[in-house]
Amino acid sequence: LQVERSQKAFASRAVSLVSLPAGAVFAHITHPTPATKAYTSVQISPNQHIELNSALVYCNHSCDPSVVFDMDKMEVRVGEGRELKEGDALTFFYPSTEWDMAQPFECNCGAEKCLGTIAGAKDIDEEALQRYWLNKHIVEMLEER
Repeated sequence: LQVERSQKAFASRAVSLVSLPAGAVFAHITHPTPATKAYTSVQISPNQHIELNSALVYCNHSCDPSVVFDMDKMEVRVGEGRELKEGDALTFFYPSTEWDMAQPFECNCGAEKCLGTIAGAKDIDEEALQRYWLNKHIVEMLEER
């Protein structure tokens, strides 16, 4: 991946340097460290977060994501039903890993079904969440809700 840096806050992004078919592994998450909930962390279980310690931290949110972060397998895969092309932005659906985000924000992804304010899976209607691949810990937390 290549990081395209921006002078604007939270506007830098990761871009793919390869083309891959739907479902292909894009990257393995290899050097995470335990963390507290923060805007840069990724939730891996109901009570645990990690820092990625890699350029993967520049994968931004989208309501029409190009990849999924599978925290059980510690891998990033191309989303089902779509190809990843060289030059595509690497984006994932933040609520697929985050129950309650440290720093909610107003999404500006431009997707046809953009969800607007992104604050974590706990604040999204379950019908809307059914459109997305979700990590096991998020599915379990939804069932407990």
